Formats: sequence, structure tokens, C-alpha cells
Amino acid sequence: MRGDIHFVGETALRFFGKMSASISHEIKNVLAIINENAGLLEDFTLMAKKGIPLDPERLKKLSGMVIKQIQRGDEIIKNMNRFSHSIDESSKKVDLYETLDLMVALSARFASMRGVILDFVQADSDMTSLSIKTNQFYLENLIWLCLDFAMDAAGSGKTVELSVEQTGNSGRICFMHLENLNDMPADTFPNEEMRALLETIKAEIITDIGEKKLILNIFET
Repeated sequence: MRGDIHFVGETALRFFGKMSASISHEIKNVLAIINENAGLLEDFTLMAKKGIPLDPERLKKLSGMVIKQIQRGDEIIKNMNRFSHSIDESSKKVDLYETLDLMVALSARFASMRGVILDFVQADSDMTSLSIKTNQFYLENLIWLCLDFAMDAAGSGKTVELSVEQTGNSGRICFMHLENLNDMPADTFPNEEMRALLETIKAEIITDIGEKKLILNIFET
């Protein structure tokens, strides 16, 4: 039996709101930095009007900082657009590499706040894509819930290593170097909302205490 669609929908809506709020916060930070640099540029203009010579190097540095923030803002909006369009179809071929890469980018702010590094490594250097037919948005939700748990379980190492692997006709995402995995409450993961999502998109989570890693197996739907 598939997961209760109403419960899954509520879970997914909370996920969408959390990510949207984080994205908007990132955009506000970009605009705040650009605004601060615009204020400095205005100060330079006033100084020039008073006959104070302008330092070309300071102007160059200021320009570089603005360009850097514009590029950062462009990347944030591109990721926002990719995330928004993931809800377009209920089932389609999904590239696990691209999906994990997007979720690592969207989770970067949360990782930074917790002092954790998300390190996406390529387990197989010859493989650059792995497509599975599934619901991309629900998969993103599951990846986020796994990332959220993994960041708490990272321990003193403060690094979660991530990889994508092929297993027959399915694929899996590994969350590794979880030093505190053995100390995490076993009855809270996967929780009710995760179990509903897993049932809905035909996936499973395996906790490997010995290897200190989580494995998210995704099967074709």
C-alpha cells in the first residue's frame, strides 16, 4: 500500500516552505551586500565631488565584490528555478547526481549554520549520471530529511560525505562518516513522515551502524 497522499502532501508542503524561506533569505543576503557596496560607491562619488582623488584599486575591489554577489544571486535563482520545476510531473526520469547536487546546494545554508561540511564525492569516476523513474519532488524531500538527520549524526568530524551508486536497476544515495550514528535515537528515524514518503515513491532507508552511514535506496516506480 502506498503512503497516505494527504499526509505526504502536508509533509511535502512543509518541505517546500522551508526551502523557499531559506532561498529567500539567501537572496536577501545578496541584496544586502550589494546595497552596502552601493553605499560605498555613493561615498566615493561624494569624495570625488569634494576633489578627493579616487583610488582605482578600491573601485576595482568594490566592482569585483558586486560582480561576485550578482553571480551568487544568479546561481541561487537558478537553483530555485530547478527546485520549483521539480514538482511539475508526478513521475519522470530523475538524474540522481543532479538531484543530490541540487539538494546539497539548497542545504548549504543549513549546513553552514551547524558547522557541517557536505562533501559530494563521485563513487564511480566513470559514471556521471544515473536516471531513475520516480517522483523528483518527493525524492528531494527524502534527501533533505536524510541530510538533516546526517548533519546531526556527523559528530566531531563535522563532515557528511555523499555519493551516488548504481545497484542493478535501482540507485542509492549514501550518507557517510556519521560518527554519532550509534548515539542517535533509533525510534525517531525514519519517522512517520519519512516512512510515508518512502512508501509513496518505493524507496527504503538502511542504517549501517558499523560503517557509520545511511543508505537511501531508490527503485523505479
